[in-house]
Amino acid sequence: MAGTLMKRAVSARARQWFDAFTVLVAIVFIAVAWPTLHLTHQVPAAAQPFIAGFAAFPIVLMRVNPALGWAVSAGSALLISLAVPHQPGNSLPFQVVHILSLFTLVFAVAVRSPIQIVGVAWISTSLLFATTMAQAGDSFAQAGFGWPIAITGLVILGLLVRWVSVSRQQLLKQEEETELERARRAILEEKARIARDLHDVVAHHMSMVVVQAQTAPYRIDGLSAEAREEFESIGTGARSALNEIRGLLGVLRSDGQLPEHAPQPTATDVLGLLEGARRAGVPLTWTIDGNLDVVPDTTGLALYRIVQESLANASRHAPGAPVWVRLASAATLNLSIANDRSLAPAHTDHVGGSGIAGMRSRAAAVGGNLTAAPRPDGGFEVRAELPLTPGLVTVAVPTALGSGI
Repeated sequence: MAGTLMKRAVSARARQWFDAFTVLVAIVFIAVAWPTLHLTHQVPAAAQPFIAGFAAFPIVLMRVNPALGWAVSAGSALLISLAVPHQPGNSLPFQVVHILSLFTLVFAVAVRSPIQIVGVAWISTSLLFATTMAQAGDSFAQAGFGWPIAITGLVILGLLVRWVSVSRQQLLKQEEETELERARRAILEEKARIARDLHDVVAHHMSMVVVQAQTAPYRIDGLSAEAREEFESIGTGARSALNEIRGLLGVLRSDGQLPEHAPQPTATDVLGLLEGARRAGVPLTWTIDGNLDVVPDTTGLALYRIVQESLANASRHAPGAPVWVRLASAATLNLSIANDRSLAPAHTDHVGGSGIAGMRSRAAAVGGNLTAAPRPDGGFEVRAELPLTPGLVTVAVPTALGSGI
């Protein structure tokens, strides 16, 4: 948009300079036509400024209304050739300044006026010069179709300039539309990125609330029936709010590749994520081998989101089941998240998501791979292998990179 606004400002400034130049030319024309009119035509002194004005001033309409300027100039040329006698030895029915002004206006008509008016101006001007010049005894007109040929060439030149101008305007319009489309797409992509990250963060923490509420009867002894019902009500309300949040944030998502923007979680934030899940009541144990500080930011973000998604899925589909996380950083970053069979009924009142597909896409986006499959004992396991160097591959990431929560 900034480029378009700058081009418009430059174009407006150019028009102002052109108008100023046109006025200057008109002043020069009147300064030449008025003092020399008595040398070419037999005109009373009182009428000289008016006749000279008809010769010079129509050119000021060249940009504003070239058709009107041409009509005034051509009409006054015809009247002057018929009503004003010229001096002996002068073969031109009107002044040279008038010819220059009329030719300039014919060119402007060919460039800017509708094609019908261009045709009228071309034919009328050709006839005007062919008849008046021949009657005045001009040698160039007597030699053939000299003046009509010259006017025809001028009109053709103007049409060529017109075609170039139209093509340039269309190109500028396409560039403006392209810039608007880019801006619109950037806004949509930013909205989608925000929606995805909100979904990853908010849905994860709300799912922890659901886990705490539904596993409380299994973790706390001696709960009364009223307390159990209260925990169940909390879990039901949290799941309902979670589904509504997913639907609301889904409206903000759009197609296309979605860029990541700092600040974002890194690999070192995974430990805090695990501790938060344990505080939420997830029976979680983990082992971390290697230094997570050396993990690149892009890989760290993918790791964080995969762990976040896997924990949320384990909490939802296998509430109360033990979860193990193994993370090793060596030549590559290897992640394993597994859970046992559920100790409580899995949640079924949720809106289906695309969490596993999103995790695969995140892993592929940094040049890694991810597998997710049930375990023989009835549990589930997610394995990911991520590079410790920035990936050089470009992967088309699907629209839904969100959680399956």
